[in-house]
Amino acid sequence: MTPFNHAILEQTRHRPWPMPDTPWLMTQTWNDLLFAHWPVDALALRDHVPAGFEIDLFDGQAWIAVVPFHMTNVAPRGVPALPWISAFPELNVRTYVRVNGRPGVYFFSLDASNAVAVGIARTCVHLPYFRATMKVGEKDGWIAYESHRASGSADFTARYRATGPAASPRPGTLEHFLTERYCLFTVNKARRTRTVDIHHPPWSLQPAEAVITVNTMPDASGVRLPPIAPLLHFSKRQDMVAWGLRSESS
Repeated sequence: MTPFNHAILEQTRHRPWPMPDTPWLMTQTWNDLLFAHWPVDALALRDHVPAGFEIDLFDGQAWIAVVPFHMTNVAPRGVPALPWISAFPELNVRTYVRVNGRPGVYFFSLDASNAVAVGIARTCVHLPYFRATMKVGEKDGWIAYESHRASGSADFTARYRATGPAASPRPGTLEHFLTERYCLFTVNKARRTRTVDIHHPPWSLQPAEAVITVNTMPDASGVRLPPIAPLLHFSKRQDMVAWGLRSESS
């Protein structure tokens, strides 16, 4: 397991707002990540996003993403990463929202193979995590990814790879809008807004290609994808830290 890169904490000039003045609580490293984005009608998302969240648009267009990757260095601050609990695949379905003017991410679902992580995240962070059986491997430069949710019919099978050089997205571009996000929003059982702030370096994105043979992930959340090819980007590695859950109004 490659150690976490704590030098990212010194890279802050790219952030849209300062890092929180409280201590961060957790590290994660995201590996072999694919952003697969589809344009969708904002009205199609409205019933599936909390009423207080403004759907964030780029040139009038809403977007939804399916994001497969695998994590390492998942550990609380000051605790060493352990191979049998700190590394596991994850698969997200997400869109983009604004709350009190701040842009962030809203997750329709997060699937993971680690039952402990799923339980903690559902209970403590109010995120819609699900237990899944997942397999990730690499062969001839392709990442082979397979996920089957333990309950219901939410499945994803694909292979993908980078096809060009890496670069950080320029401010004002669609790629920057879709990826450079530094908080996520959720709601608790009382439907009150909660926020998790995160920090990472600027994304290093590569153009990508993918062969997606099964993808019922958005359907499981009630969202239908358009019958077009997705916009694809690959990132080999991204280190991040996260803060604790807080009330957005505080």
